[in-house]
Amino acid sequence: MLEDAPLSLDDGGGGKSLLIAGPPMTGKYDLMLRLLADAGERGVLITTGDPAERVRSDYADVAGVDPESVGIVDCVSKQRGGDLLEDDLVRYASSPKNVTDIGMKFTDLYEVFRDFDVPVGVGIHSLSELLMYLDPQDVYQFVRVLTRQVQSEGWTTVAVIGSTMHDEQTLHTMYEPFDTVINTREQDGARELRVRERQQASTAWTTF
Repeated sequence: MLEDAPLSLDDGGGGKSLLIAGPPMTGKYDLMLRLLADAGERGVLITTGDPAERVRSDYADVAGVDPESVGIVDCVSKQRGGDLLEDDLVRYASSPKNVTDIGMKFTDLYEVFRDFDVPVGVGIHSLSELLMYLDPQDVYQFVRVLTRQVQSEGWTTVAVIGSTMHDEQTLHTMYEPFDTVINTREQDGARELRVRERQQASTAWTTF
């Protein structure tokens, strides 16, 4: 799906953790979905801004799978009230403020998806929502534990952060737990990305 970009999850990509960082309207969410679809046969997404049904449908459309096969940790619907989906693969955290509860709900789904014995892509959309409520160190610790948990199964994590919403110190704190940082931008009407692996220089900007 990303043939023209300097980024591939094939050939040993399992177990990687990637953070997509960029301004609004630069394709971060769509890129996350595409990378997750490449990363595994199944998907589990932690959504901090949109309800389970929407995120599940978006991922299923990109991956070409049944929406009901997608695992979701929904961090917003309980807080907003209203009807909740009754589903074996949807878990509802109390709010984006409670990373302990989010982590517990994710671990619950993690145990379920381990039994499928297939590669899984885990998405977090987005860290910026968590940082609206929480100290960067708390979000950092949550991400560090989660990425290690996911990596222990050889699965891939793809998270998103809005680069213009946070200061440089916060951004660099969020970069640290990830193997790869993907920056996005819009240039002359085209969406572009560049990739920086840990301890390496960034690639050139490439359209995607």
